[in-house]
Amino acid sequence: MTATTRDVYQQITDQIIAAMENGVNNWTMPWHRPEIATGRPTNIASGNAYRGVNVVALWVASLQHGFPCGLWGTYRQWLAKGAQVRKGERASLIVFYKEVTREAGSTGGDEEHEGQRRMFARASWVFNVDQVDGFTKPELPMSASDADVIDRAEHFVSATGAKIEHGGNRAYYDRLSDSIRLPERATFLGSDTSSATEAYYGTIFHELTHYSGAPSRCNREFGKRFGDHAYAMEELVAELGAAFLCADLAVTNTPREDHAAYIANWLAVMREDKRAIFTAAAKASQAVDFLTGMTGPALH
Repeated sequence: MTATTRDVYQQITDQIIAAMENGVNNWTMPWHRPEIATGRPTNIASGNAYRGVNVVALWVASLQHGFPCGLWGTYRQWLAKGAQVRKGERASLIVFYKEVTREAGSTGGDEEHEGQRRMFARASWVFNVDQVDGFTKPELPMSASDADVIDRAEHFVSATGAKIEHGGNRAYYDRLSDSIRLPERATFLGSDTSSATEAYYGTIFHELTHYSGAPSRCNREFGKRFGDHAYAMEELVAELGAAFLCADLAVTNTPREDHAAYIANWLAVMREDKRAIFTAAAKASQAVDFLTGMTGPALH
């Protein structure tokens, strides 16, 4: 299989757009669906969780194909584990970045900048554990009790040091006071797929992602590049940041009440800029890394 660099951006963006469009009527995105594996997708060779846009891409693939387990690997990685990809199985597209050294003054190419490094996007193709023979699939984890969810989540939230106040009927991060405002905990409701406790912490994680973007933290700004879409991009980062944290802490991720209002804006910015979802997912990963770095062993 081959894919040009441009195809990587466009193909992954198109897949995510399609999944989001499919969720417009019921306001549910792939990362909110109970059909997909709990937790972040994990690589069979390294044992590490995927990051950035690859998390979203593989959640979408899991939803499309009904994969209940989030274990993935390339054809060769499965072979190295003594497993064989079944004939006729189709791989899922992800992206990896290769660091290259470019001469001063050179331009062009599809690269992402990380400090002084220049990272060029390359396509990679992976298969889910449900697409291979000769490998014993790990048992799916048991659903956490509310007590376990509260214990992990409370430790995480407390360790961030964020100022959180309760009252009113809206959840938001106030940049002026550098504090998070939430409705009273008792006002959060459960659903068919999540408890009121999970809804409460999912909302906190959304606002903590906003909190991470302050100048003294991740210093996240989108105005220069995305203009009128800057606010929508920040909301997408918070949406993804909450999804990543919910996956890491085994909290069921539920959509916020205002979730549907942003979908059209997210679709618009992704149609205009094929790298927008890559940027949003990378910034969400950066936010999670920052918050996790403040919390010590909370996620382990």
